[in-house]
Amino acid sequence: MKGAAVVAEILKREGVTDLPCYPRNSIIEPAAELGIRPYIVRQERTGMHMADAISRVTSRQKIGVFAMQQGPGTENAYGAIAQAYAESVPLLVLPMGHARRAAQIAPNFSAMLQMRGISKQVEQVTFADDIPNAMRRAFTQLRNGRPRPCIVELPVDVLAEEFTGDIDYQPVLTSRSAPDPAVVPRAAAALIDAKRPVIYAGQGIHYGRAWKQLKELAELLAAPVVTTYAGKSSFPENHPLSLGSGGASFSKQAYHFVENADLILGAGCSFTQTPFAINMPRGKRYIHATWDMAEVNKNLPTEMALVGDLDLILDALVAEVKDRLKGKPKDSGPVAKEIKTIRDAWLAEWMPDLTSNEVPISPYRVIWDLLNTLDVPNTIITHDSGSPRNQIAPFWESTEPMSYIGWGKSTQLGYGLGLTMGAKIEKPEKTCVNFWGDAAFGHTGLDFETCVRDSIPILSILVNNHCMAAELNVMTGSTAKYRSTDISGNYSDLAKALGGYSERITNPAEIVAAIKRGVAKTKEGTPVLLEFMTKKETRSSSYGRNGG
Repeated sequence: MKGAAVVAEILKREGVTDLPCYPRNSIIEPAAELGIRPYIVRQERTGMHMADAISRVTSRQKIGVFAMQQGPGTENAYGAIAQAYAESVPLLVLPMGHARRAAQIAPNFSAMLQMRGISKQVEQVTFADDIPNAMRRAFTQLRNGRPRPCIVELPVDVLAEEFTGDIDYQPVLTSRSAPDPAVVPRAAAALIDAKRPVIYAGQGIHYGRAWKQLKELAELLAAPVVTTYAGKSSFPENHPLSLGSGGASFSKQAYHFVENADLILGAGCSFTQTPFAINMPRGKRYIHATWDMAEVNKNLPTEMALVGDLDLILDALVAEVKDRLKGKPKDSGPVAKEIKTIRDAWLAEWMPDLTSNEVPISPYRVIWDLLNTLDVPNTIITHDSGSPRNQIAPFWESTEPMSYIGWGKSTQLGYGLGLTMGAKIEKPEKTCVNFWGDAAFGHTGLDFETCVRDSIPILSILVNNHCMAAELNVMTGSTAKYRSTDISGNYSDLAKALGGYSERITNPAEIVAAIKRGVAKTKEGTPVLLEFMTKKETRSSSYGRNGG
């Protein structure tokens, strides 16, 4: 048995069923022979994004895997691995490496040497008999602790080398860690005593599958919940205690409650400060519940830390809070009323945009009609970088866990398409949607053809304003004789040429009918791109220190 076949067999034993990839890589054929379906993408970044979504929408129950060739293939994937590292996504990356005799000779690219800063673990296999050990180490890191990419570089001659003996490999163990039992009572007491507590929930809730515990804790404390972009859909946004999600843009109620909180519980978040996250206020009391001690006190002074898996942390907090309250939740009526009052006023401010009849179409009208036309509980949606993310996140109401793939610590254009493709592969019964702009299409749009070729019937919603609108604000006052933000294209015609179904919509009265036709086509198995001709909108819902 060759080394490549050993890798394929281990992937099979670990439950891998799909392999986004880009030739050449010697493991693709033996994996296909074992029933692992390959998806050959047009560029490495999209394939990596597909694997990313597989890990996310299953809450790490399955690990997304991507395989690519040595040299330029590995180099092209660098940005996508960096994105997954920033967003804490567990991916197994399997680059071929140069033959051992040339692997360390410049300028041959070495994943082991040059990708250490964007991976949880990286190693190069030096002989075929060590493949099971390397794969065991990688999967153990992927399934335990903080999720991030792991890289196993497989030199081309190692994959062709004969493996001796039997494959001594069993699926790796999964272990969880619980918080310090001495801190739990103190944290529970502080939360109960707080006058205006707020829970700031992140992606760790999804990976811990701690949705039920989060809801129970919020209801016990009568504490409103705001989520990060990555944590969006971890708390039902039709719940009276929901403040929606927050990042570069957010709802007015989220800003109001965070600013006026006396104690903030960060649950499954990092509190990382970036231009694309809520800038948490100084001078508050913070309790940080996270799986990674390295995040504690990184950006904000933390009074108490609960370190471990979020389901076990919240289980402990719920039990302690319930015991101290004698099983009687706090009255959430006044808080819910305050949230509703602010939310209603905020929506009233934005309703002219959300229901606008102007031409070109307002992108907010597209979002509003999409929200009110799709079967939201049975939809998985993601956004792209820049304006699409800032526009959709505050207004999209997620009600089911993992129905929204949010992100924003790193913000590569074109990320959303691959995420939607991976989500559709893993959840074929769902309507899977990416909301993106014309700039993002320029980065990864040709992989719409991969959707056609591999029968991945996504619904792609493209808002085309012939402009990189998010950059217009930084161009204010420019005396340049040219517009560096101007772009153009007919993406509907291109989508048709690539073999999909597409429409170009210019009238807001046609939005709903076009969406319904698009959904119907996806149910027939056809990938769909709906191109909406929109105005150059630069406003987003943000307040105070975040601007707006």
